[in-house]
Amino acid sequence: MRDRPAPPPSRPDTARRRARRPLAALLAALLCLAPAGARAQDDDEVVRVDSELVVLNVTVTDGGGRYVHKLARADFRVFEDGREQPLSLFSVEETPFAAAILIDTSGSMEGRVSLARAAAIRFLDGLRPDDVAAVYNFDSKVEQVQDFSPGRDLPPTAYTLGARGMTAMNDAVFRAAADLSRRPEKRRAIVLLSDGADNKSGVTGSKALDAALAADAVIYTVDMLDLTANAAQRAQSAGALRNLAAKSGGRYVSTPGGRELGEAFAGIVDELSNQYTLGYRPTNAARDGRWRAIELKLARADLKARTRSGYRAGKS
Repeated sequence: MRDRPAPPPSRPDTARRRARRPLAALLAALLCLAPAGARAQDDDEVVRVDSELVVLNVTVTDGGGRYVHKLARADFRVFEDGREQPLSLFSVEETPFAAAILIDTSGSMEGRVSLARAAAIRFLDGLRPDDVAAVYNFDSKVEQVQDFSPGRDLPPTAYTLGARGMTAMNDAVFRAAADLSRRPEKRRAIVLLSDGADNKSGVTGSKALDAALAADAVIYTVDMLDLTANAAQRAQSAGALRNLAAKSGGRYVSTPGGRELGEAFAGIVDELSNQYTLGYRPTNAARDGRWRAIELKLARADLKARTRSGYRAGKS
C-alpha cells in the first residue's frame, strides 16, 4: 500500500502564518529605522549619526579669549526657535577637518591676487597631518585648483592665476559647500579670500549661506579690499563678508596681509582643532523650508560660545 502524501495545512495554520507576515515586515522596517549606534551608553564621547542630524561645531572661550576644554555634555543646552533640543551627538576629540580655500581672482583683485595666494599658502602650512584642504579660484566662474588633499603645497597652476573678469563669490561658496557636504569629516570650513564685491553669481548670498549651513561648514572670511577704497565700498565689502562669517559661526578677518594675517590663520587652524561637535535631531519635523534659529547656552556664565545662528529646514 502506497504512503499517502501529507495533507495540506489546515486553514487555521495558514491564517496564522499570513497574520504573522505583516508583523514580521513591520519589525524589519522598525529595525531599519533604528539609528546606527543607538545602543544606550552614557559616555560623553559617543557619537550617534543619522540623516536628520543638525551638527554644530562650537568654539568656547573664556574672558581672555582662550579656548576652554573639558566641558561635558551637561554644560551645553541647545534651543531651536526657543525650544530646547536633546543632544544626540557630543564630541570633544581633536578630529581632522576638511577646508575649502576660495581665492578671488576677479578683475577687482588686480595687484592683490599674489597676496591672496600667499595667504592661502600660510593657511595650508598650518594644517595638521590628518587635515585635508581643497583650493578654488573664482572670477566670472569657479574652478577647483586642487582637490581635497593632505598636501601642503599649491599646485603649479595656482601660480599662474591672474586678475580677470567679474566676481562670482556666492557661486564659489555654494560650490565649496556642495563639495564639503560629501566629505566624511564632521568639522568643515570654508576660508574665503575676497574683496566681497559679488557682481556675477547665479545664486544669492542667502542661498550660498544656506548651502554652507546645510553642509555644516563654518565660514572664515578675509577682507581683501584695497585699503584705498572709499568708505561706501569698504562698508559693502565688510558687510557681505561679516554676514557669512557671523551666521555660520566663523570669523571675519579685516587685515589682508602681514604678521596679523599669519596669526589670524594660525588662530583659525587652532580653533578648528579645539571645537566641540554637538548634534541634535529637531523636534520640529516639518519640512517647510523655513529658517530655524539656533541658540546655544552654557552652564557657566563666564564662558562664551560661538556657533552658527541657525539653518534652513529642507522642503518636502
